[in-house]
Amino acid sequence: AISLSLGSMEPSDRDIALVFQSYALYPAMTVRKNVTFGLEQRKTPKEKIVSALEEVSNLLQINELLDRKPSQLSGGEQQRVALARAYVSNPQILLADEPTGNLDEENTKAIIDLLFELKNEHNTTLFLVTHSNALSTRCDRIIKIRDGKLL
Repeated sequence: AISLSLGSMEPSDRDIALVFQSYALYPAMTVRKNVTFGLEQRKTPKEKIVSALEEVSNLLQINELLDRKPSQLSGGEQQRVALARAYVSNPQILLADEPTGNLDEENTKAIIDLLFELKNEHNTTLFLVTHSNALSTRCDRIIKIRDGKLL
């Protein structure tokens, strides 16, 4: 069970990461900088940043992308970078808002597999917003909302 009193916490202390449908990567930054930016802003020691980047890059298979800009990446590659950026800080909670909405079927399956692999390996609570009934079958709990009301 998770117990967080978010109202009294600074955003940087909330231990929550976000993955969006639109990737939300910084276009002027390289993949390396996109992934490590949050850690740098929190004044994380450089050696921890390097080791966290190495771990998440290996896990998400983005090593060869680190020196590229987002405009040089496919949609699937951009979403892997967005996942890396979210997981590099090893968050307690990951909010994923339609993380496969812009992807083809092959990349959708790969990203969903990665989300659940990361969730299980890092013991992360995953809140996944989706319209996919097939995807929801992989979830532990399902909350259905229609017209702003819980069903």
